[in-house]
Amino acid sequence: MTDDTGIGSPEWVELLGREMRKRWSAVADRTEQMAGHALLAPGKMLRPVLLLTSAEATGGDSAQLLPAALAVEYLHVATLVHDDIIDDDRLRRGRPTVHAEYGMADALVTGDFLILNMVTSLSECAAVPRSAVLEAARVLAGAGSDVCRGQVREAEMAGDLSCPVSDYLEMAALKTGALFRGACRAGAVLAGATGEHADAVTRYAEHLGVGFQIFDDLLPYLGDSTGKPATSDVANLRPTHPVLVGREVADDQGRKRFAEALSGRFPAEESHALMRDLLVATGALERSRRRAAEEIAAARDSLDGLPGAAAVEQMRGIADLAIDRSR
Repeated sequence: MTDDTGIGSPEWVELLGREMRKRWSAVADRTEQMAGHALLAPGKMLRPVLLLTSAEATGGDSAQLLPAALAVEYLHVATLVHDDIIDDDRLRRGRPTVHAEYGMADALVTGDFLILNMVTSLSECAAVPRSAVLEAARVLAGAGSDVCRGQVREAEMAGDLSCPVSDYLEMAALKTGALFRGACRAGAVLAGATGEHADAVTRYAEHLGVGFQIFDDLLPYLGDSTGKPATSDVANLRPTHPVLVGREVADDQGRKRFAEALSGRFPAEESHALMRDLLVATGALERSRRRAAEEIAAARDSLDGLPGAAAVEQMRGIADLAIDRSR
């Protein structure tokens, strides 16, 4: 799964962080301690911020939606906990992953626990009509299901350099775009938005998610700190966007070298260095950067005509930062 640090509204992030610490920093139960370990790592809570800003961008009031914003973060962090298990990544957001700190079995339970807390937290939106809360729950559950579908597709693609770029983009729309879409649409639903306005923030989220994922694929090759091992993608044989784009334009010899870099036969550090050289030589890094920028431009345009001007500008700023970050 993708992570997000360096993006978000400082005011919302401060408020959300304060509430998260209030709920999770002084717990005594081991299960809650493990959840707190995952939740209190220094992320920027992009999805909760998108829920709140989407509510305001569509003309609603976000004041009563803090529990729903936290619910989105619980779901997102649950997917990260499980994703780290799948990849056996030992580092997340610059600190040990849950399974590295507490063991595999407890990490699985922690992810499940966070998913269930999503439902509990969402139900705390007492001032929102029950029908809207129920619809938001349906939206977020559907987004979570799509994340699972995207995860399975990604696993099916492992080591397959013949995978079309279009298949990769469909996978990214599920694996990464789904929670962006769920957060934005749930915010609009909870705010009582019209169908047209809810659709607008949904389109925004879909483009944002794909652009974010493509840029996330670039970070290990740009020399920036991602908060997790830069070798994770090659170690797990992932044909990411720049890898597929580079292989597509390479000559026969270049394609053989791409296959070597993603074969799993060499140490991860060696494979990563080879892959980076290939991506530079084929111009794939710049090609992927341009595609990410196109998705972000489409995301920005999707917000035209929404009534909450200040929130719209904030969401456009988030979109710009999605492809101008170090993590």
